[in-house]
Amino acid sequence: MPERIRIARLDGDSPHVAILAQWIHDTWGHLHPGRRLDTATALLREECGAGGVPSVFAALHGDTPVGTASLVADDMSDRRDLTPWLASVFVRPGWRGRGIASRLVQRVEDEAQAHGVEHFYLYTPDQQPLYRRLGWRDIEARDYRGETVTIMRRIFSPLS
Repeated sequence: MPERIRIARLDGDSPHVAILAQWIHDTWGHLHPGRRLDTATALLREECGAGGVPSVFAALHGDTPVGTASLVADDMSDRRDLTPWLASVFVRPGWRGRGIASRLVQRVEDEAQAHGVEHFYLYTPDQQPLYRRLGWRDIEARDYRGETVTIMRRIFSPLS
């Protein structure tokens, strides 16, 4: 029987925020030189909105987080003209390859659509095939803070 994974919206008081912030900081902290873990944790708590932008979701196995994804207004400091963003999609290494990232992305997409978002963005250095498979399209390849990334966009059709 496959593991039961549920996707849950987090509020700022969730005990899971600290571990998700640690994962995010460990994975992408190099893009924010000088940002300490306590600052990253406080910022993630602020992104735990009640609905729409911002929102933070966790993939949970029982009450144990195994992944996360967010819907945020700003995820690339020099592209504030693009908003909102799918951000911080992360699945713990031992849980990868089970469709959890796809479910997290779908949950964020559903959240965006439910709140009237017609298109939104992400950037990734290495997961373009996953996002393309999920309907995202490349719009720009560039260097961001020393890392080569692709900015991608998801547009929702009126019937989707």
